[in-house]
Amino acid sequence: MHTPAQHSTAPDWQALTSPSRLPGLSAHGEAMLRRLREHPAAPRFRDMSGHRLSAAMRWQARCRQPWLLHAPVSSGSPPAWVWPWLLANRHNVAAWPDARSLARGWHHLPTTCRADLSSHLIRHVSRRHVLRPGADAPLLCFSTSGTTGHPLRVPSSPLAAAAYPVLHERALRLHGVRMQAGRGDVGIVLAGFQQRCFTYVSVNPMRGECGLAKVNLQPGEWRHPQDRATYLDAMAPELISGDPVSLSELATLGMRHRPRALLSTSMAMSEGLKARLAAHFDCPVVDLYSMNEAGPIAAHVPEVDAFVLLQPGLCVEVLDDTGRPVPAGEHGEVTLTGGINPCLPLLRYRTGDHARLVHTPLGPALRDLQGRPPVSFLHANGHWVNNVELSQRLRHLDLRRHALHQHTDRSLVLRLQSDAPDTEALHARLRQILQGLLGELPLRIEALHADDKVRQYTSDLQPPHALA
Repeated sequence: MHTPAQHSTAPDWQALTSPSRLPGLSAHGEAMLRRLREHPAAPRFRDMSGHRLSAAMRWQARCRQPWLLHAPVSSGSPPAWVWPWLLANRHNVAAWPDARSLARGWHHLPTTCRADLSSHLIRHVSRRHVLRPGADAPLLCFSTSGTTGHPLRVPSSPLAAAAYPVLHERALRLHGVRMQAGRGDVGIVLAGFQQRCFTYVSVNPMRGECGLAKVNLQPGEWRHPQDRATYLDAMAPELISGDPVSLSELATLGMRHRPRALLSTSMAMSEGLKARLAAHFDCPVVDLYSMNEAGPIAAHVPEVDAFVLLQPGLCVEVLDDTGRPVPAGEHGEVTLTGGINPCLPLLRYRTGDHARLVHTPLGPALRDLQGRPPVSFLHANGHWVNNVELSQRLRHLDLRRHALHQHTDRSLVLRLQSDAPDTEALHARLRQILQGLLGELPLRIEALHADDKVRQYTSDLQPPHALA
């Protein structure tokens, strides 16, 4: 437990409101930041973040909003924009095919995957945007813990980050929700439920500097466990975003406030849990298919029972193991080209997720999506641990791939591939990490063979809140 500081120190406040972090911050924006940080029930905010949008970039973002909200999306065979985009950018990305390979045709172009980005990221980023960024275009970097593959740091830009809430709005409109938050309101709270979590406050200059906060619902991050509900009721965010694990915890807090919608990202959400949360909060629960490499890709819409595609500048294919498109309506691997992030343009990027590409009255969509189910592991003392925490702790090790399974007796089997020269030292470190996260449980470490196709995290146990 801790006692959060009720007033920001002068150095903290100067760093938080720095023009480089929050350009053009007004008195209204400063008041919102103080409200978010200094409420008596506020949690500890461990980090700082900001939109970093200059006046010129805000103008660009506003010009792009109508296109992101309303333009048609692309799927299947590459649309007309793909070839000019590819030819204009191919000299900026070292890993992209040369002119001779391009002449063979679209379906002969090689695919890429997360392992390629993880091991040779610099060959896949745009030299124009990353190696020679403009002075008014700061480079951002997001870390992904690798719940479906290799840990990855994703270079990005403020304009790419600014596209996220617009695509969220597009998803919400599919559920009949129109965003209304503006000056003086808290637009969104991002809720995590992890031992370690990046937490901060900020404002959105595209919506009157409405407030944004990332909080960790772990009780130890708050002065009193009941402060979680008190704070959220006082902030009254229009939207609350999280994953199935954190949103399940949210439903236990006894909040009075009811957001206009819940957004679920990062992991697949079961229909049972979605129905329970929708009934509890009396609002739509929007299940987003999203990843750091590409941003929001699709949103599940019950009326068509599929994830409707969201990004007009993202071509979505469904491929077989050889890289050829599967027949219409058949199951294959979701593969992406384009995207909102100019620093990391994707070219036939295999996501590791599988679905059927279908056409609906709402546009192209992914049906029967098999992606990233949430997995909780039972600690030796009886509490549950989110698989994201395991990824965060293991990502710094020399592991090519790993798969952890928990049996009904709580024992663990860790299968892994690694190029580490000292296998005994690596195994000792793995045992130390898993013991620190899951307690004194039996652990067996085995080799993960190259031809194995496995999920990273699986368990024979289910936490009480898990619903089919």
